[in-house]
Amino acid sequence: MTLILGIETSCDETSAAVVEDGRRVLSNVVKTQMSHKDFGGVVPDLSSREHVQYIYEVIEEAVLKAEISISQIDAVSAVNGPGLVGSLMVGLTAAKGISLRQNKPFIATDHVKGHIYGNVLTSGYPEYPSLSLVVSGGHSSIFLVDKDFETREIGRTLDDAAGEAFDKCAKMLGLGYPGGPALERAAEGGDKQFKKFPISKLDGFNFSFSGLKTSVMYYIKDEGAKSVSKNINDITASIEYAIVEQLIRTFLKAYAVHKTKSIMLAGGVSANRLLRRRFEDEFKKRGVSVYIPEMRFCTDNAALTAGIAYRDFIKNKFSPIDTGVYSRS
Repeated sequence: MTLILGIETSCDETSAAVVEDGRRVLSNVVKTQMSHKDFGGVVPDLSSREHVQYIYEVIEEAVLKAEISISQIDAVSAVNGPGLVGSLMVGLTAAKGISLRQNKPFIATDHVKGHIYGNVLTSGYPEYPSLSLVVSGGHSSIFLVDKDFETREIGRTLDDAAGEAFDKCAKMLGLGYPGGPALERAAEGGDKQFKKFPISKLDGFNFSFSGLKTSVMYYIKDEGAKSVSKNINDITASIEYAIVEQLIRTFLKAYAVHKTKSIMLAGGVSANRLLRRRFEDEFKKRGVSVYIPEMRFCTDNAALTAGIAYRDFIKNKFSPIDTGVYSRS
């Protein structure tokens, strides 16, 4: 039995978790910072200060809920990128301190790769090779995943990520923060064909959402506040459709070329119900094994880093204590 303590502070969630043998989640404590609500988005300096305030409290709670002592862990892991540099430093420093104090191995993990691993925590290891769509506030990418859970990016956004497009459109429409879930709620029962917002068609397997954002901005300006308010359900449904449709169409192109044995969805935007439904429907009718993470493994949480760190642990692949952080992959 291998117990790994994971720490996640890449953005605005302070999280710690204990995972057994890379699969069984014994605890997963997540404290989401709500102070960013007044600013309509994450403020990096504020985020890092709040991580400092809560990090050890969250770690202590995770260990307590796992019903173990800190000395029983076999290793400690932390996300070291991509993410907000100041925030990442808080989690990484805490993990290194525990590693030194407890004389346990330290394992740094990739944030995006951890999101893909949420499918393993949900349903077990997929059939390989696998193709994964990772969609979040900072990432919209397509990865090939092999049997060692090594990844190769074959497509990415050229500008805004899908989650960023959701958030920015929600902000323009005055829907509040966090924008993605607010826009999804507003879209319930709306007519997705009310307004045909642009769906980018790029060569290869890349995405672009900047044109959609610009189109929404001019539409709001041209229509005026009264018309927008009256048709908010239809407008948001049309925006949601345009974002999801581009993700599905591009991923289908990638699958047509690579024909992998399974496909996976991952990242914060994978919690979107329309995307989950479209993803499953499109590939199940093609006879492909479909992996979609449980809602609790969609957004940032430390079970993802504790889980994927097990892959390195069993290979005795540990990180130097002077490992640094990085903001972009």
